[in-house]
Amino acid sequence: MAFARLSAFLALVATASAAITRGVQCPTGQVTSNAACCALFPIVDNILQAQLFDGGECGEEAHSALRLSFHDAIGFSVNGGKGGGADGSILAFNQTETAFHANQGIDDITDEQFPLFQQSGLSAGDFLHLAAAVGTANCPGAPRLKFFLGRPAPVAPAPDLTVPEPTDNVTNILARFADAGFTPEEAIALLSSHTVAASDVIDPGFTGIPFDSTPFTFDTQVFLEVLLKGSFFPGDGVPQPAEVASPIQGEMRLQSDFVLARDPRTACLWQEMINNQQLMQTRFKSAMAKMQVLGQDTSKLIDCSDVVPVPKVLADPIIKLPPTFTTSDIEVSCPQLRLPALATQAGPAITVAPV
Repeated sequence: MAFARLSAFLALVATASAAITRGVQCPTGQVTSNAACCALFPIVDNILQAQLFDGGECGEEAHSALRLSFHDAIGFSVNGGKGGGADGSILAFNQTETAFHANQGIDDITDEQFPLFQQSGLSAGDFLHLAAAVGTANCPGAPRLKFFLGRPAPVAPAPDLTVPEPTDNVTNILARFADAGFTPEEAIALLSSHTVAASDVIDPGFTGIPFDSTPFTFDTQVFLEVLLKGSFFPGDGVPQPAEVASPIQGEMRLQSDFVLARDPRTACLWQEMINNQQLMQTRFKSAMAKMQVLGQDTSKLIDCSDVVPVPKVLADPIIKLPPTFTTSDIEVSCPQLRLPALATQAGPAITVAPV
């Protein structure tokens, strides 16, 4: 009798396992692990990729969607009294939150996303964080981010002064991340996003100034170039608050990246990312998974990660020093960590064009 019950139980488990493996075929033909996720495929294809991301490009909108997800979610504190976290408040209450100093320039992406969000039928939080995952997937070399469905509508805008600024010192940056529930390792991991980021407001009159020389690939180049000796300022060449001299013409180096890469509390975390694509992908994916559900009741969310496109794998994830640079130009701030072997790109010095 007991054997019969055990056999029935094992058969039930096998059936359930097979169902999970096969998934659910949606009316649109795609397969997902949960039927509730089927409604997302047309949103991904017809709204996000077709209308927002210009057919699936790793362009300005994709970069900005990723930035927007951070600025939305970081409005949160594990101690309470801040905001709703990853709730889409920066989109729903865009007139309020885009007025904050740390959110300068973010109104471009909220203006683009808002009518599409209304068209989608999703909550502001679900739309915004789905857009971030899909936009990131358009960048070769990126990890495939998770996405969970079911965030309720935000009830209020996040308060000001929750987003770290590039003029902040390391102590204040780490304190703000810690208040939101992130370790220094996770903070540096999240800054991997700067590999496809650009500045629109720091240098007045100049937009789309990239933070590394490969702004359309999700690689570790930014971790190397932030540690190189610098001598250039982008735009009109006049230094602005929040930036320090960059090693490459046309490139911007944020003051916050510069100090985090050299501070003893974070220097090794920064340096070990250089030429370690898998480490960067793993840590970024993990930190983003945590960030994109900040303040949410995860027991009420549905895992719809399989609606996120699979990013292209980099043909060659091995980065190189920019032309004319050698390893002696790297300002090593974690001497106990051995640098990987780095070749130098052939050719004359390069200039990075705005993205």
